[in-house]
Amino acid sequence: MKKLTKSVVPIIESVFAELTQSEKVIATFFIENKDKAIDFSSNGISERIHVSEASLTRFAKKCGFTGYREFIYRYRTNINENKNVQGELIQKVLTDYDEILSKTYSLIDEEQIRNIVAYFSESKRVYFYGIGSSGLVAKEMKLRFMRLGLYCDAITDPDTMKMNSALLDSDSLVIVLSISSKNPALLAAVEQAKKNNVKIVLFTANKTETYEKLCNEIVSIATRHNLSYGNRISPQFPLLVMLDAFYAYYLNSDVDNRAEKFTSTLEALDEKREE
Repeated sequence: MKKLTKSVVPIIESVFAELTQSEKVIATFFIENKDKAIDFSSNGISERIHVSEASLTRFAKKCGFTGYREFIYRYRTNINENKNVQGELIQKVLTDYDEILSKTYSLIDEEQIRNIVAYFSESKRVYFYGIGSSGLVAKEMKLRFMRLGLYCDAITDPDTMKMNSALLDSDSLVIVLSISSKNPALLAAVEQAKKNNVKIVLFTANKTETYEKLCNEIVSIATRHNLSYGNRISPQFPLLVMLDAFYAYYLNSDVDNRAEKFTSTLEALDEKREE
C-alpha cells in the first residue's frame, strides 16, 4: 500500500452538509480538483469558481483552519494523493479501499481517542447504538470489547434503543454509529440519553449542529460519494477501520490487564466448544 499522508479532502467531506450553498461550490471544487498547476491564491480561486474571497475564508474556518492561507497550504501538500485511477473493476474496488484508509489516517485525532478511552474506563457500562449496516458494526464491537473485559451491549432495534436510553444514567457511555447521522429514531434515543447526563460519542461521516450539541465527542469517519448505498464497497468498512484504530488504543492503555481478560474469554469459548 502507498505511504499514507494527511489530506484535507476528508475534512471537507465531514463538514459538507453544514456548508452554505456558495461554500459547497468551493468544497466541491477542492474535492474534485486534480490540477496542481492552477493559481491557488484567494483571488485566483475566487475568479475561477465565481465566489468571494470572504467566502473562501469562511469555508476554510468551517473546515477547522485559521484561514484560507493555512487551508491552501495543507491542500497543496497532498494534491497528488487524490488522483483518479483507471483500470479493471477489481482495481477500482481496491482503490476505493485505499482511499478510505488514506482518509481515515487524515481524520484520526489521537488526543480525541485518548479522551474516549478515558470515557470507557470511567463508565460502568457501554452501549453501542447502530441501525442497519451500522448495527452490524455495533454487534461486532460489542463482542470484541467484551473479550477485553468491558461490560457492554449492542442496541440495534429502534424501539429497544429508545427504551434503553430512558434507563441510562451518568455512569453509562453510549457509542453511536451512523454514517449519515440522519435516522430520526437514533436521534430521539440520543436526545433522551442526553437528558439523563449520559456521555455520548458519535462516529459519523456527517457532522451536524444538532449532534454537536448532544455529544461529548464526534469522531469523523472517512466517506466517499454514495458510500451508504454500498454500490462498490461495504458502508461498514470506514466505521470498522476507525473503530479498529480505537480498539488498538484501548487495548494498549492497559495492555497487561486487557490481554489477560482476552485470554480468559478465549479459554472460556474453547471450554464451551469442548463440551
